[in-house]
Amino acid sequence: MDKAMPFPTDRAGAAVPGSVSVIIPTFRRPEGLDRAMASVLIQTAVGDTPVSLIICDNSPEASARTQVAALAAIAPIAITYVHEPRTGVANARNAAVEASDAEFIAFLDDDEEAPAGWLSTLLRTQAEFGADVVFGPVQARLQDRDAAFPQYFETFFSRTGPEQSQRLEAYYGCGNSLIRRSVMPKTKPFCTDHNEMGGEDDKLFGDLYREGRVMAWSAEATVFEDVPPSRSTLKYTLRRAFAYGQGPSFWAALSHKPLTCAAWMVQGVVQGLLFSLIGGILYMIGSRQSAPRLDKAMRGFDKAIWFPPFKIGFYGQALLKNSGSH
Repeated sequence: MDKAMPFPTDRAGAAVPGSVSVIIPTFRRPEGLDRAMASVLIQTAVGDTPVSLIICDNSPEASARTQVAALAAIAPIAITYVHEPRTGVANARNAAVEASDAEFIAFLDDDEEAPAGWLSTLLRTQAEFGADVVFGPVQARLQDRDAAFPQYFETFFSRTGPEQSQRLEAYYGCGNSLIRRSVMPKTKPFCTDHNEMGGEDDKLFGDLYREGRVMAWSAEATVFEDVPPSRSTLKYTLRRAFAYGQGPSFWAALSHKPLTCAAWMVQGVVQGLLFSLIGGILYMIGSRQSAPRLDKAMRGFDKAIWFPPFKIGFYGQALLKNSGSH
């Protein structure tokens, strides 16, 4: 990992109680990164809370360095650029966390845009419930208006929760979250075994939940996720669903629990066969209800077929191969 590089700004961004680092991991997505960074700079109602921005560039060639430097030159908050050339979503998140000395860390993805009151809303929810982790909604924005299954795709890429802000007896994913840094492991909080397939945050949040850490839902802290046409296709989402469903069996095997792994595999076969039959029939008659059924089928079969060479990667080396090496 390259040394973190804080660019000159109008504000020192020294760590004090209540300070927040907004972290954006990125990989060769300049337009999305521009939107995400700009949305952080317009955050309002944060009062005297010191806010800094950390960009972790996960491309081997450091493609975002110049882009981040240009924004940092005019930004009203401290911006730190981190280059993590070892591709992988966990590697990127870990490197960025290491560069932060703030009390709280907020995560925003490089395909997400946060409205002006996003950060203040997360902080307000955290204070109200004394939360160690706060999650917020994600609303998908499809760029392809002619997508075949718009409702399914919007649901697939969105994240919903309770209508009111409240304490949670569950946990969500890392995108659009606020975490108290002191409850995270001091080193490598995100599991590097999931560098390519995603789900790198499941172990972290699962461990925090089992430790009794306070989880909360911030119902009004919505961010928007832009979905390009290349992703609003069944080819993409069903592959992604397959990868998601591999998680339970994979973790059981990794934790040396063969009986648990076998149980997930049996459940997966039953689920896969049932929903593939229903989804296949609906698809043949042209029903839009086929997509969510086929999705459930894939999330079933993958519990049974979770091992190499069937593990599907969307990050790390897999992403590097798909986008072409420089």
